[in-house]
Amino acid sequence: LVFPSSVDDDGDMSGVGPGEDEVEGESDELVGPSDELVEENMRRPSQMMKLLVASFFGVIVGFLMGITFPTLTLTKMNLPSTLFPSIDLAYIEDKYSDLSRKTLFSSWSSTKSSKPKNDIPDPPYTYNDTKIWVPSNPRGAERLPPDIVTPESDLYLRRLWGDPNEDLKTKQRYLVTFTVGYGQRRNIDAALKKFSDNFTIMLFHYDGRASEWEEFEWSKRAIHVSIRKQTKWWYAKRFLHPDIVAPYDYIFIWDEDLGVEHFDSEKYLAVVKKHGLEISQPGLEPYEGLTWEMTKKRDDTEVHKHAEERNGWCSDPNLPPCAAFVEIMAPVFSRKAWRCVWHMIQNDLVHGWGLDFAVRKCVQNAHEKIGVVDAQWIIHQGVPSLGNQGQQEEGKQPWEGVRERCRREWTMFQDRLDEAEKAYFEASAHNNSSSSRPHR
Repeated sequence: LVFPSSVDDDGDMSGVGPGEDEVEGESDELVGPSDELVEENMRRPSQMMKLLVASFFGVIVGFLMGITFPTLTLTKMNLPSTLFPSIDLAYIEDKYSDLSRKTLFSSWSSTKSSKPKNDIPDPPYTYNDTKIWVPSNPRGAERLPPDIVTPESDLYLRRLWGDPNEDLKTKQRYLVTFTVGYGQRRNIDAALKKFSDNFTIMLFHYDGRASEWEEFEWSKRAIHVSIRKQTKWWYAKRFLHPDIVAPYDYIFIWDEDLGVEHFDSEKYLAVVKKHGLEISQPGLEPYEGLTWEMTKKRDDTEVHKHAEERNGWCSDPNLPPCAAFVEIMAPVFSRKAWRCVWHMIQNDLVHGWGLDFAVRKCVQNAHEKIGVVDAQWIIHQGVPSLGNQGQQEEGKQPWEGVRERCRREWTMFQDRLDEAEKAYFEASAHNNSSSSRPHR
């Protein structure tokens, strides 16, 4: 560093550094700081102080804005509603517990409309503490406004894109289900050709080979449910709830071993509607193993509702098996009848034996509303495919164990039904006697 040793009257520095004999230009460079440099050094402390003060106030303002951010952003900002569908108000409420629920709800609501705030009335309830209670709603949905409740569903296949209102070009009116194994694929293919495009097709696969049915074109629009070694009544109880199949006027729940050469689904339903049948089945072509006279096809009539059985089989001509009776191999239910029958099916009694004698309880004037359609008939081929799904035990063949279970279930079902009716009538009698007693 070079410091001036003296300053003359003119303000020039003397006695500093090199003499006058040195190269011109170098002396100016080494003389010392210029006036501009000195002035700049004096300004730096002032600028640093301003920067520190501004930063301090910025932190304070930011903190104050941060603690009030939810209120500011939700109540004052009018953001597009597309930003808000995934916002969880319950989460915000937990995080900012000092904010009122009403404020959060009102803030969210303000983003759903471009109307002035004064035009939107405050909701008459607080979030998660609604005053809506509609007893007529389905159980568990009493807190919902009725217009948002969707109690029924369907089995219509929908796209994953486009306008949902344009998904369905047509809505099938009927449902046909078969419980199938892959070995019966040719028979099922032939059967489904007898069902029009007005039917939704549903296959229950008891052998786990659902994907192998893709060889059939109709399989691509069918609904496949694959669970090994179960019966059609097990599937029906779990996948054909009345609220799921509500769109369908009629539900066919058929076995896989039926010949349909003489059957047409649309013609069959025309006869059913003509005669007002709530539960029906096609007539069975007579064969050696035919059990019931009621289900045997007749040649002299379009529909029959009564039959004569062997002596002692019918205590009343209007009761099963002489009337109000169809077998469980190929029943057809109206929507109304199925809603009742579904509730009768027991979860643990999977073979459905005994149902054919009991479905009459679901139809008023059953001897007139349950019948067999002779004009459209089928053939029971008697393929023991489901019986082979059993297990060999105690020296018995698989089918023998299955048949034994069927008989046991029939007895259990009848006992349960008898006990349930007895309990009901006893309770009714008790209630009637209690209400008729004079009050003291």
